[in-house]
Amino acid sequence: MSAERDAAFKAPGKVWGVMRKAPKGGPLHPFDAQINRIIAPLRARVEHRFRVLKRRFGYVKTRYRGLANNRAQLFTLFALGNLFLVRRKLLA
Repeated sequence: MSAERDAAFKAPGKVWGVMRKAPKGGPLHPFDAQINRIIAPLRARVEHRFRVLKRRFGYVKTRYRGLANNRAQLFTLFALGNLFLVRRKLLA
């Protein structure tokens, strides 16, 4: 983590939400492991949505069609991805 990034997240109310890594050739500090366990559930939920977009809907690369069109396509794909993830509950 760079010094300016570290200083930016020292302010009250700011949280550095990136998984911590062990130093090269050494073990992960127990405090960092605890932070990783806190971050992991949220990260898993977000990563799962992106997996649905990429694997189910084939959204791997964006062709530039203007910011508004690309934004609309992403919003539509995320809405469809959310429906896909809750499809069993909706059909029950």
